[in-house]
Amino acid sequence: MILAEVIGNVVATVKHPSYQGIKVLVVVPLDTSLKPCGSSFLAMDNIQAGEGDVVLVAREGNTARQILGNKEAPYHSVVCGIVDHVDLSD
Repeated sequence: MILAEVIGNVVATVKHPSYQGIKVLVVVPLDTSLKPCGSSFLAMDNIQAGEGDVVLVAREGNTARQILGNKEAPYHSVVCGIVDHVDLSD
């Protein structure tokens, strides 16, 4: 799992049938100081995350398919939680 920030939503009028009813978010990975550190990517969301939220993302297809309950869907990543606080010890 990685930390990421939600930077936008994806809207599509034509999409794969397994994407029907699932919100798709644009997220960017964050480093330990919560600064962007990589290229943005798409993640499925079923926990109601929104733009500006720091989230936990599972970036592995099988995990995404299990969480979303569709073992045949072409999912790559899924938002697993909204982060309230990050505490790092030295």
